[in-house]
Amino acid sequence: MRTRIFFSAMLIGATSLVAWDSTQGAKPKDEMMELYGVFVDAVEQVEANYVQPVSRKQLLESALQGMLQELDPHSQFINTSEWKAFRRKIEGRFGGIGITVEIEPSGRPRVIAPMVGTPAYEAGVLAGDLILEIDGESTEGFSNDKAVEALSGRPGTAVKILVLHEGDEKTETITITRAIIDVPSVLGDQRKPNDDWDFMLDKDKKIGYVRISSFVQNTTEELKKVIDELKAEGMKGLILDLRDNPGGLLSAAVEVSDMFVDSGIIVSTKGRNTPKKTYEAHKEGDTNNFPMVVLVNEGSASAAEIVSACLQDHKRAQIVGHRSFGKGSVQNIFDLDDGNSVLKLTVASYHRPSGKNIHRFKNAKKTDEWGVSPDEGLEVDLSPGQYRAWALGRRDRDLESSVKGRRNKPEAAKDEKPKDDKAKDEKPKDDKGKESEKAKNGSADDKPKVAQPRKRPFVDRQLDKALAVIREKLAEEGDKK
Repeated sequence: MRTRIFFSAMLIGATSLVAWDSTQGAKPKDEMMELYGVFVDAVEQVEANYVQPVSRKQLLESALQGMLQELDPHSQFINTSEWKAFRRKIEGRFGGIGITVEIEPSGRPRVIAPMVGTPAYEAGVLAGDLILEIDGESTEGFSNDKAVEALSGRPGTAVKILVLHEGDEKTETITITRAIIDVPSVLGDQRKPNDDWDFMLDKDKKIGYVRISSFVQNTTEELKKVIDELKAEGMKGLILDLRDNPGGLLSAAVEVSDMFVDSGIIVSTKGRNTPKKTYEAHKEGDTNNFPMVVLVNEGSASAAEIVSACLQDHKRAQIVGHRSFGKGSVQNIFDLDDGNSVLKLTVASYHRPSGKNIHRFKNAKKTDEWGVSPDEGLEVDLSPGQYRAWALGRRDRDLESSVKGRRNKPEAAKDEKPKDDKAKDEKPKDDKGKESEKAKNGSADDKPKVAQPRKRPFVDRQLDKALAVIREKLAEEGDKK
């Protein structure tokens, strides 16, 4: 039986309440009927006395949205027009900027993390940024889906967002051009001259490094190929970097976890009125014979937390960095009686192999069980300023490395034409054939160049810690032999 829309329930409640009053006299009223009565009374007062006319449909939909927003950021009432737009979106290809957002208790969207290589990443959007406006419209009271809808659009169109960086007092306006988000999810630290990623971070100690930016359909296939390449190069240890990874497909998270765990539970889902579902590992290959470290931070969420929690609970890897975001909930879509609107409701949460909860529920405390925390002694906490320096440095490193790789490709020089010596010696002339003032006085290139400030080296304290842990582990194994 399909769920009844709240409006129908309200009318039934009002009718029942009248019948109750006429037949039961002073007997105690049922609590639900009493609450329906309060609601009906409030609707009537608003309809009769609000400064401007307001439709009952608008009041009821707002009440539904407010009720669900109080539960969590992912539960939502989607009305007829929004549902049609949602269906159009999933049936076609729409552009975006490449971020995942979460609605704060303040009612504004906060960036969990930008995806590497996307327009938002290249424009300087950071994990933790609070989005105050989208194209001049305040985001106060936005739902998750409304924020995503406002940021999405036709590829090539621009969207302007006003953000407040975490730990900063000044706002920044960032203009981003939308694009189809289709980027590789398995990355390295730097590129080779041919523009391929170099996944061997420490060539002397043979320590591999793999960064997963998000969990998409091809992630497992890409990762297996990289692991095979590293093993062929003699890899002895691996760092798996899941920082600022906002998640993605559950299936990809399970498959990646299964690569490194032989048996046992990977993740399970539990809900109050849904059957428990468990995903288990199956022995395959030999990717469990080298030490591993997993890097996480507050931008690691959802599928990234499933993988890191699985490897930590099975003692397959040590966790370095900062406590993860705590996003591990499952939503179902329920059709409502009008046939056009739906209820998107959180019905279950993800649990680690140990049985502990991953999701950070509303009003959760730091002392509660949620997310994935670094192993004892392996937390490397960054201040908002330090995180921002790292995130922007990581972005610049990615862009610089990519450009350098493209420059070094042999085909990059194909279109270059040989310079004509005569043309090289000619001085630029103005419209009357006279030597231009610029040529007489010397061009800007001939003038002494002002020394540019030296670019600060890229510092990654969390990665440095992970390297130290792997090197120590390899040294211990070497001593045992």
